[in-house]
Parts: sequence; C-alpha cells; structure tokens
Amino acid sequence: MPISMKDDDSRFSRAGALTLPSAGLLAAALLAPASALADPAPFELNGPDLRIEVTRGQQTLPIAQVPSLAEGDKLSIHADLPGDQGEKFLLTSAFLRGATNPPPKDWITTVSTWKQKEKDKAISVTVPKGARQVVLLMVADTGGAEGVLLDAVRGKPGEFVRASQDLNQASLDHSRLAAFMAAIQAQDNTGPEYLRTLAPVLARSLSIKLNDECLSKVVDMQASCLLENRESLVLNDVHSSSLADTLTGAPTDLALQLSATPEGGAGYYSAYIGAARDIARIFGAFSNPQFNYLPTLWVRKEATMSLLLNAAPSFQKPKSVMVASLPAVESDIPPQLRSTAKAPICVARPGAVLPVEGAPLVFSTAFAHDMKVKLTNASGQTVDLPVVPRADRGGYAIGPDDLPSAFAGSVRAQLHGIWGFAPFGGPDFLLQRPDGNAWKVAGDPDALVVGRDNTVTLEGAAPSCVEEVSLRQGSGAPKPLDWKVQDGNRLVFNVPLAGAKPGEVRLEVRYQGAKGPETVSLRSRAEASRVDGFELHAGDSQGLLTGQRLDQVQSVRLGETEFRPDGFTREDAVDHLRLIAQGNARAPEAGTSAKAEVRLADGRNLTLPVRVGAPRPQVEVLGRTVYPGPAAPGAKALELGAGELLPDNGELVFSVKAAAGAAFDMRDTIEVATGDGPVAARLSAGKGLTLESREVLVGRLKAADLPAGSFGPLRFRLVGDDMTGDWRPLATLVRLPRIENLTCEANEKADTGPCTLSGRDLFLVDAVAAEPAFGQAAKVPSGFTGSSLAVPRPVGGKLYLRLRDAPGTPVALSQP
Repeated sequence: MPISMKDDDSRFSRAGALTLPSAGLLAAALLAPASALADPAPFELNGPDLRIEVTRGQQTLPIAQVPSLAEGDKLSIHADLPGDQGEKFLLTSAFLRGATNPPPKDWITTVSTWKQKEKDKAISVTVPKGARQVVLLMVADTGGAEGVLLDAVRGKPGEFVRASQDLNQASLDHSRLAAFMAAIQAQDNTGPEYLRTLAPVLARSLSIKLNDECLSKVVDMQASCLLENRESLVLNDVHSSSLADTLTGAPTDLALQLSATPEGGAGYYSAYIGAARDIARIFGAFSNPQFNYLPTLWVRKEATMSLLLNAAPSFQKPKSVMVASLPAVESDIPPQLRSTAKAPICVARPGAVLPVEGAPLVFSTAFAHDMKVKLTNASGQTVDLPVVPRADRGGYAIGPDDLPSAFAGSVRAQLHGIWGFAPFGGPDFLLQRPDGNAWKVAGDPDALVVGRDNTVTLEGAAPSCVEEVSLRQGSGAPKPLDWKVQDGNRLVFNVPLAGAKPGEVRLEVRYQGAKGPETVSLRSRAEASRVDGFELHAGDSQGLLTGQRLDQVQSVRLGETEFRPDGFTREDAVDHLRLIAQGNARAPEAGTSAKAEVRLADGRNLTLPVRVGAPRPQVEVLGRTVYPGPAAPGAKALELGAGELLPDNGELVFSVKAAAGAAFDMRDTIEVATGDGPVAARLSAGKGLTLESREVLVGRLKAADLPAGSFGPLRFRLVGDDMTGDWRPLATLVRLPRIENLTCEANEKADTGPCTLSGRDLFLVDAVAAEPAFGQAAKVPSGFTGSSLAVPRPVGGKLYLRLRDAPGTPVALSQP
C-alpha cells in the first residue's frame, strides 16, 4: 500500500528531529507496511560489491577518493560478484537532472552482470551535460525488469533525486559512525584513563555525540556504553549542511522541492538526523506487486563500493531492487579546515600532530588524499612531508621519518592536499624543533637576587619542545619550575630564592625525548640597597626614602638627627620607606643642604645628598563636636565623650587653625583616611568645608560619607596648591551596639544581685565594667552572637563599655 507524502507530519518536532524511537529509519518500512517504521533495523547486512573508477581528463581515481562528479567524467562500474554467484543480477545506472525533468532514455544504461566478456558486464558511461545525480539499481534478472526500472526512473525522477541525496548523506554519516566505533572497539580494557582521553578527541574529530557519563563507569563497561544508541550518535556535519535551520518545520512537499538543490539534501534529512521516513514513503509510493525498492548505504575503500542493507533482499515477487547512490554532480567544495593549535607545535619526535577541525569527513573518508605538509625554514628551503589523518589525535600526524636536519628552530608549515580531483590548501602552523644550540639568558646572567622571586627569561630554538625546567642549587635535589612560552622563542619562569645563599644557580632544561637536560648556569647575589632620594620638609618629624631594597635600611642620620624606619611599601619597581625622627627632633630650615648617612643591615653605609624642602602646610585642631544619629527605637543612648568618637551613624564637625604666618584660601582641601589606608573622603569648599576666616576652616564629616564597613582611627591632612601636609589624628569611627535593657536582681539585705545587659550586636563590645579603669570587667568572647550578657552591677548609676573599635576610649551607659 503506498504511503502518502502528507501523512503524519506531526512526527517531526519543530526542531526537525524524529520523535520516533530511532532516527535510523532509512529502510525499515520499504518491505513492510507503515507500522514497521516504529522498529527499524540497522544497516548491518553485507550486500554486493561494486568496483568503480572515475576518470576526469587524464586522471583516474578510485571511487573512495571522489566526493563529487562533474560533467564529462567517465565512469567504469563493475559488479564485483563472487565466482559462485547463483542469482543473476541486472545492473542499471541512471543519471538524473531534477525532480521535474525526467532523464532521456539514453541516460539509463543496463548490463547483465553474468555476461562472459568483461566489457559486456560492466557499465562505461560519461556524465552528460545537465546531469545532477546518479543512482545505481540492482535487481535479480526478471523478464521485463529493464523496462520497469527505466519507466520508474523516468516516471518519478523526483523520488530518485531525493533518495540519491539522502542515501549519500546517510552513507557519509555512517562513515563517521563506523570510524568512531572502530576506534573505540580497537582499544583494550586495560587502560581506562587512555579511553577517557581518546573518546572526547574522537568525538570532536568526527562530530559524534559523546556520553560523558560512560567515561565514569567501570573499565569493562566504558566502550559498550559509548556505542549505545548508535544511530543517535551522529551529529550534523557542518561541512555539508547549510540550510538545516531553514528547512526546520517545512512541509514534506516543500522539502522535496528543496531537495533538488545541493543545499537541500545537505544532511538535515539524513538517515541519522531525520530523513528516513521520507525515503520510505518515496519508495513506497511507486512499489508494485512485482518490485519493491530497497535502499542501501555504501562503504568505500579504494575502487570498491560495498553496499550495506538493513533487510535481506527478496528473490520472489515482489523482488527487491537495491538502490545505491553515487556522488552528486556538482562543484568540488574542499573542506575549510581550521587550525586548533594555540602555540607552536613541537616536532622533536616523529608523529607530531597538526590539530585541525571543521571537516569530519577528512577522518572518515578518503576524499582528502595525497595530504602533505610543506615546511619552510628560516633560510627559505622547503620540503613536503606526508601526513596521515588521525581522528583519535584530532588532526594530521606527520610521517614517522625524521625531519631533514636543515629544518630546525622555528619552521613555517602549510597543510595541503587534493580533495577529489582538485588541489586545496589547509591552515598554516608554526613548528619548532631543537637545533642543538644552547639556551641563552636574556639580560644579565648575574642579576638574580637572593631573598625574593626572580623572573628569568631564556632564549632558545624550540620552547614548545621543553618538557621540564628544574632549579638546582649546590648539591641539592632539582626543584621543578613552572614556565610559559613567550614570543615563540622564549621561556619565562620565576626562580624562587627566598632563604637562599648567594652563589651559583643551575637551571636544567629538558627537551621532549632528550636523554638528559641542558644546563644554564647563573649567579645569585645579595643586592645592596639603592637610595634615590630622601624627601624631607622643614619642621617635619618624618621623611620618605625612595630607592630599591630599602628593607635593608636600618637608619638614616642627618646631622644630629636620627631617622628610623616606620613603614615600607613598594610601588611598581620602586621602594618607599617612611622614616620617623627619634626623640623630639625636627627637620632643619628650608633650603638646608647636607649629606645623609644611610646605614644598612649588613653593616655597609651609603651617603645621600639631601636638601630640606619648604615647610608643609601645618594645621592645628581647634575643636570637635560629634552629633550622634538618632537612636533606634527601644535602644538606650550611650555617652560618647567629648568628640573623640564618631558613631557610624553620626556627624563630626571640627575646626582647624592655620600655622602662624599661613592662611587658608578657597582652593584648600582636607583629605580623610582610615588608619593607614588610602584617602576615604575629600572635603572642599562648599562640599563639607567652610572658610570661617583666613586662619580657620570648619569641616563637616558624615560617617555615611566613608566607605561602607569603615571603622577605627581617622586621620586628616591639608592639601594646598603645591604641597600636602602631614597626616594628623582626627577622631575614631566606632560601630555601636544596640543596648535595649539592663536589669539587676536585688538581694534582701542589699542591692548586690547580678545584672544582665541585653541588646543586639553585642560582639562590638570588648568588655563591660562598673568603673572606667575596668578593674573587674566582664569580657565579651570574640565572635559572641548572643543577645544578653552577665555584667557587673552599675556604680553610681553607670556602666562602662570598652568598644572593640576604640579600646582606649570607653563609653558610658547611664542606669537610674
């Protein structure tokens, strides 16, 4: 019963994939009614072999190397049947020229494969002008069969056009699946880690869906798990598919029209991704009581094209007509191979791989043949070396022979070969190979400094071939180092010398496959401090020393005044060391020139010329007033003292006075910082700063203007046009607990019962006492998260709380 082309379109989802149990439906229903579509059989039956060669101009290729045909190609098609073949077959070739244009009768050729003369049982034809597809038909010899096949092809050419395209794509998909299966099955079960590495590479090379869960199974189950649901493993081949998304959801009759274009038959409807049902309907539409049509997939090897069946052919009525497809008649479109190499490729050992992606068929077919890599060395010499496709390694492997000795160092490489009859070029690569020359240190080989990490750069011929870099000091064991390749010919790594003594340092660099490492000798030394300058201003009690290795400075003496270190920082490659004058000493008058003596920790002394700069702008705090923020409902107020503590919801108003003989103007600003941190707030005229007079500035600082989470001592400095003053203490920013209640039990004889303090954020309190000296204080454990504390009984109606943010300035809680 013919199957309608418009039936059951709902079986396709909007994504275009079959919603039936398997996508491998290419032939299950060709000999059975539509109900058989639910249980297709795989293409695992071996059919007959055909020996096919294609001649274009003066060149003849076996069918395995031909991705597409061209007008004028000469085909030699021979049924390679066994000597004891019992059933006689007719072999028919038919050229097609479109779904709506039946081919002429002379485009269809039939031979009897049992003829005695070789030339009589082979088909020798030339691709005619206008032909677009070629199909082959084989059927057991039956009276009138030749005419029936001719009428079938000419009567419904569109069905054969569509069948040709889909059978070709299905066979290409099958080739990728077969290559994946063969590579997995070739592995023994003794190396599970190797299979975990191999399977993802194979899947990427062949565009196969990989079930990662299989690789976590026990060794004996990994391979079988990877090969489950074979028909669903094959993904679309981007090399041959361009309109898959456009065709998604298209009606079947529109899909049939589009199948007449090269793009339309591009795999979206292939046996493994959704076309099988349509093929079944196409053939079912013109089956008759005498003949039905059995599609076949092909496996090509050299000149042999072996046919695969998913159902045994029938030699009784209705007899089976095996349908095979030859490559389409279209322009050769070579693959667009892309390099996946992210760095130079080492070719120190034979068999190095040039990684590529973009065309799974180069790994599963012989369409790309005579593949070579052209090498060009620095002197311009060239050589071609053969390469072999290795899906399991993700690219083309260079042959086992060693490279000519002239091709060492950095070598440019270009992949090229032939796609069918047409040459094509692949991507470029940069190869590297050791040239026998020693590694050289870029820079001073004696620049290593003990006590710190040192960056070392080595220049050599083939950094990508380095397998190991080690550090060896004295007679100690080698210590491996991490390295990276830079600029194609450099190795960059850190040499850790913390705690090391000055002396010889040996770097051992081992190439891949080398018997031993190459040694590079360096010398480490203790670097002396270098002082660049000492910034000191008149009247200052501190100065700033700049240079390198200033961590070795013990003191600086200027005249009778000694300065000692009070803070070391490093910015880029410059050290900064703050020095504080000892005692009450101050820097001399501006313009004073003298030589400072710098004493180092190792006993050496350095001298440095110093010129005292103009005095910094100096200010004196006149007054401070703290305005606490509103207390939370139900919370008790805390007494914060006379302006030393700024609560984190309050505002500080302060005034400063200029030094004698100095005056403020509207351009002056005040910077505020927390502790030793960077500037946290900046007050300027109209933005928190008011000029009361030329001698007095009033500032307003809200705790909310400081970075969230700030706490602890605040400092400020005056910044003028060309001078910045010293940092001076301003106040202490504190986070306050929320005290909600204080209850005390009374004894019968006296008010000496225990007390309980309750509230929130009590972890901000360090201790609670009944007197300011905190003689018998109740300590609050670090990390305390409770809401109540046992505390001493108030004396004189007051309790004292020592805050963690300001331990030297207690706050008071009044209790009637």
